[in-house]
Order: sequence, then C-alpha cells, then structure tokens
Amino acid sequence: MSVRLDGKSLTIDDVIAVAANFAHVDVDDAVYARLHKARILVDEMAAGDEPHYGINTGFGALAEKKIPKDKVALLQRNLIESHAVGTGEPMPLPVARALLLLRAQTLAVGHSGCRPLILQALVALLNSGAGPWVPHKGSVGASGDLAPLAHTTLLLMGQGDALVRTSSGGSQQVSAAEALARAGIAPVTLQAKEGLALINGTQAMVATGLYALHVAERCARLADLVGAMSCDALQGTDRAFDRRIHEARPHPGQLKVAANLRALLHDSPLKQSHAHCGKVQDPYSLRCMPQVHGATRDTLAFVREVLTRELNSATDNPLVFLDGDFGVAGDDVVSGGNFHGQPVALVLDFLAIAAAELANISERRVEQLVNASLSSGLPPFLAPDPGLNSGFMILQVTAAALINENKVLCHPASVDSIPSSASREDHVSMGMTAANKATIVVDNVSRVLGIELMCACQALDLRAPLVSAPALQAVLARVRRQIAFAPVDRAFGKDLEKAIGLVMTDELLVAAAAHVVVA
Repeated sequence: MSVRLDGKSLTIDDVIAVAANFAHVDVDDAVYARLHKARILVDEMAAGDEPHYGINTGFGALAEKKIPKDKVALLQRNLIESHAVGTGEPMPLPVARALLLLRAQTLAVGHSGCRPLILQALVALLNSGAGPWVPHKGSVGASGDLAPLAHTTLLLMGQGDALVRTSSGGSQQVSAAEALARAGIAPVTLQAKEGLALINGTQAMVATGLYALHVAERCARLADLVGAMSCDALQGTDRAFDRRIHEARPHPGQLKVAANLRALLHDSPLKQSHAHCGKVQDPYSLRCMPQVHGATRDTLAFVREVLTRELNSATDNPLVFLDGDFGVAGDDVVSGGNFHGQPVALVLDFLAIAAAELANISERRVEQLVNASLSSGLPPFLAPDPGLNSGFMILQVTAAALINENKVLCHPASVDSIPSSASREDHVSMGMTAANKATIVVDNVSRVLGIELMCACQALDLRAPLVSAPALQAVLARVRRQIAFAPVDRAFGKDLEKAIGLVMTDELLVAAAAHVVVA
C-alpha cells in the first residue's frame, strides 16, 4: 500500500496506514512544482531590505527585530534549538510518525514557502521507518505545537534523537545522525522561513488526538458487542432496541447502535428463555445503550470531520500565496493565526467526554452483573461458591477507579489560557493538553470494557446450559481461548490484562463478524 500526498485529500485512515503499518509515501509532482514557485518568492523577500515576519525578523514578541541577511540561516537554527524544550516521555513511534506525516502534508498544501528538499527529507524519513523523538508535554497549542515540532525539526538538522522500528515490531531510540543515514539523506541546513514553517502548526495535537480517536472508535464498536453480552447474561430484553423507537428519534449513532444490538442478540436461546419472565423494563445501562453509545458515536464522527479538515490545512505562519490563489491576483506573504489550535482543542475535549461515557455506562452494567440483588439470579460477584470466594468483587472497584480518573481528566483543557511570549501570544488553546488527556481517557475506557468483558463472559457461562446468540457465543469462545471460566478465585489480575489486550485489538469484532458485522 502507498499513500500519495497531494496537499488536499489525506485521510485519517491514510495516516494510520503510514504511521502504524509503514505504508509507503510519495508526493504528487504538482506539489513540488508549487513548492518551487513559493520558494522563489520567499528567497526574493529574504534578499531584500524590507522586513518580513518569519523571513528576516525575530519571532513572537521579538517580531520587530530585523535580522541581517548574513544571519538568516543562523536565525532559523537558533529558533529550532531554543524551542526544542519539550518534556515528559516520548510519543510512541506510531504517533511520532503520524506527526512527521502531518508535517509533510502541511508543507504539501503549498503555503509554507519551504524548499522542496525539506518535504523530500520528511518523506524519506517516513519511508525508512523512522519517526522523531518527541516529548509529549510542553505545548500550549498556539503559535502551534512549538516545542514538539522543534524536536521534530532537530531530527532533520541531524541533532537530537529518533525512533526506528525494530525487527520484533517495537521501536528503539537512535541518534538523529543514524536515522538520517538509514534514510539516505544528509542533515538539512535550514534557510529563510523554513524553521518557522516547520514548527508553526497543530500537528502534534492532531497526531496525538487522531490516535485517541482511533482507539475511541474501536471502543464504541466494542461497547455495543460487550454490552449485548451483558444484556443477554442479565436476562435483558431487546424490545427497547425496536427499530420504531429509534426511527422516532433518528440520531444517526442511536440508529446504528440499536441495529447492532438487534443483530447481536438475534436468535439467542437465552433471550428467548426469559421472554415471559415478568420484567417490565431493564435498567438504563441496558435499555439506553442506543441513546448513550449512539451519542458517543455521533460525537466521534464530528471529531473525525474536524481532524480530517485540519490535517489537510495550512497551519503555519506567515502563509505564502501565489497569483490566483483563492481568486486573488498577485503573489503575497501574509501573517495570520492558522497555527492556533482552538478547533482541535475543543473537539479533543469533546472526544474525551464522549468516550468517558462508554466507560461510565459499562461500569454500571458491571454492577448489574456482580450485584446479586440486580442480576436476575446470578451468584454474588459471579462466584459459584461465594463467601469462600470473592469472585469479581474488586473488578467493579477497579472500574470505579478508572471512571473516577476519567471524570477528573474530562475537565476541558480548552477553557484555560495562559499568555506566553511576553503576552504577544495572549490567548492559547491548550490543545496538546486536551490531546494528552484524551489519550489517557480512551485507554481507561478500553480497560473498563475489558472488565465488563470478563464479567459478561463469566455470567454467560453461569447461565448454562442455555447459550447466547451465535455472534456472542463466538466472542465468548474467543475469550475462553485465553481466559478460562473461574469456578474459584485465582489471580484475576492476569486474566484482566488478557481481557484488556483483546479489547485493544479487533479480535473480538473479527470473532463476531462470522455472524454479525458490528457497524
């Protein structure tokens, strides 16, 4: 597979293909032709005496400082070295590669004014399997993700470190010089505007955020699957998923989830066995899955739309416009604020809130399963011999701890702003904080769904000899290949990690797909 950069049609799936699956990257010839024309304009400005921001002036609060022509290259190097002050653990290799690809895509849009060789170097690094070594903290998300992108640019300059893929599929840290040698390229000496063009932008928050989105979208599908298992194990009804109910309130996500649940529970002998059990209504955590899971899905669709728009945008400053761009005559270089991360910050905060609700309602289903007063005849804490055995008592406690952490993390980062650069940058987005928080939240959601998966499987086995629907039985069988039924207590922590591992892949969805494809 290969991904072609044309400056306008990159998708999130393309990013995942390159970042995680190491798809080859190439570039349209028209992109390089555009970069060449824009660079001519930048070089003409750099050769003149008139000050132009980002070309022959200082930066931020130092924008009024004119820089001598013979120090323009030094200005760019100083900018990168002084700004590469991120902190914290490095981004994982897939996220770092996504960042590198998004930076290349922004150049390919054609308004940055960099030489074509800069884009060629970024693509060569991607095709060699490398990614930059980038600490994940240190950006306020306005003027762009300055510190993370400066670390990325250090790699091009032959400084700092890089991450490369190992033969086992992991990653290792190597020097920038070694990574450049593997890619077959020499260190780049930045020219006028190029340093600023490479660090103004939202690529760090977008790269981190789109990986959080990728995990959240998987969690949304798994929530339907695992929730259906819990519903059947709790002798719930599928009447609440009747198509007419949801057509009467036709939110797209709600319609999709209800259809999934109907399909997953279809032909369940267990469901049919309690068709006349006397229950009037199920608790909200079962009955309202379409409304809750569906609202999350609609939110994630909105997040995907915004991030897709962002990754095909020009987000640096100033921007280079050629004659005829957007219907305007004449060449020009215009300073603005497309580096501001507000659109991304807001949706990543929303992503965290929406994803957290999947865990909130999942934990309530866990409580229904382990609480003997709620579980329609299941033993306390799903232990066949309760008392001597505690069963899955503390799995619910662990889930409660995780959703509590999520509630703290779901306070929006984007409502805060701390002025920087001597108040020249007096309003910032905190988009990188939103992205980092969202990453933790969706990881916690995956873990809570792993807990529900363990409980639902145990409960279904306790309903024997009755069995669930074919798709759900296939999922149960897949789980039981790694996690045995628990007749007595054992070290459940090891089982939990296996369950979480299954949730963090598509294996359960694949198991169900022989009978029902979860949309």
